[in-house]
Amino acid sequence: MTLDVPAAAATLLRAYRTGEPVEPLVNLFEGLDVDGAYAIQLAQVEHWLGEGAVVKGHKVGLTSAVMQQQLGVDQPDFGHLTDRMFHDESQVVDISAFLQPRVEPEIGFVLGKPLTGPGVTVEDVADAVESVVPALEIIDSRVRDWRISIVDTIADNASSGGVVLGAARVALSDVDVVATTGALKVNDEVVGTGKGSAVLGNPLSAVAWLANVLGERGVGLEAGHVVLPGSVTAAVPVSDGDVVTATFDGLGTVTARFGKVSG
Repeated sequence: MTLDVPAAAATLLRAYRTGEPVEPLVNLFEGLDVDGAYAIQLAQVEHWLGEGAVVKGHKVGLTSAVMQQQLGVDQPDFGHLTDRMFHDESQVVDISAFLQPRVEPEIGFVLGKPLTGPGVTVEDVADAVESVVPALEIIDSRVRDWRISIVDTIADNASSGGVVLGAARVALSDVDVVATTGALKVNDEVVGTGKGSAVLGNPLSAVAWLANVLGERGVGLEAGHVVLPGSVTAAVPVSDGDVVTATFDGLGTVTARFGKVSG
């Protein structure tokens, strides 16, 4: 049976619109595999672009053992980041815009040069990185209770929700992204710590993986785009009123404040 990509994409888009999560797509659509899941993701991205959104970067998900174990998957994935997903650190993040949000501390990269696979190496990535930035990724699932397989999360834009970037912009030569330790706090309580090495051994390796996988699909990473390589800790749920902070040695701090924004 042929996978109905438009119907699957419409199912997820409806979850965004209504705020009501859906059952795992793998249970709803026969024949769903990794290639089909990426086709579903791309169909949603094309829908957003048609509404005026602009792709501003990508995320790599499930790059650490702790995240793979938490969600029961065994390989990385990637998703698209549009301009509408980025939240200013000085503004309250509207918790009502998400279904079942969690937060992750990440070592973000801003590219100064394009990267196009295949054949992209860690050295190529290092040459292309303009700056490093502390980041909080808000992951979210349109699948009920986070009951996701790898194909569910891929189809769901790698469970992307939002991004908050810190003010610091640090040269790659000035921070050891492998050795740096990140601490995640929720309401001043440390809820997780981890090193950059948790992300595929080196966060730059995650960016190289992304560039090469995208290259197989005829897509490149663009100068000015933000790449999130994956979390250094397990993701933590957030609620209305929570204040979340991620701090990385040698990189700085980023804070997200969650609340219900009227209007």
